[in-house]
Amino acid sequence: MDDKQYVMDSLSVNESWRVFRIMAEIVEGIETLSNVHNAVTIFGSARVKPEDEYYQQTERLAGLLVKEGFSVITGGGPGIMEAANKGAAEAGGKSVGLNIKLPFEQKPNPYANIHIEYKYFFVRKVMFVKYAVAYVIMPGGFGTMDEFFEALTLIQTRKTKPFPVILMGSEYWQGLINWLKNKMLKEDKILPADLELIQVVDEPEDVVKLIKKYVIV
Repeated sequence: MDDKQYVMDSLSVNESWRVFRIMAEIVEGIETLSNVHNAVTIFGSARVKPEDEYYQQTERLAGLLVKEGFSVITGGGPGIMEAANKGAAEAGGKSVGLNIKLPFEQKPNPYANIHIEYKYFFVRKVMFVKYAVAYVIMPGGFGTMDEFFEALTLIQTRKTKPFPVILMGSEYWQGLINWLKNKMLKEDKILPADLELIQVVDEPEDVVKLIKKYVIV
């Protein structure tokens, strides 16, 4: 066997084993989260500090959700994710952290009392959707946008059950909403019904009320 063929065979074996690693992450997620019910998934920036207004709002929101019978799921890292896990844990609820292995920023926060660590983004994203009855999107960056628009796409295309997708913090999100209306909608890239999938709320108490309109705990 020449060197080139050896390399090709090795790559093929590695690809096959990758399938098993993906399957293992899926199975672990389903087994771990099967007892997590009425979960609200909260997204937002990993860079937000505890003194930030959005961190404090997220912590309060998570606590309120737990008191109303909801569990909380986050990406398991710092910032907004930490705030949500902290609020849920300190309120005595299920506080789930689905952490992703990254070379920077994303380290598990200590407040998740149910914790899974993922290598693959797409497996982790499946778990976010599968076990969520609502999404709350706090101010964030590219990762937050990714989760937000994926949820909208899945609901729009009916690839998942409809659930509330709530943007919290109108000041932060108003520019995006204006662009969706004035560009996407105006140029017929989306329908008016697509915009109705998004709801913008400012106060944690109003988020809870909105979710309770759609979800019976």
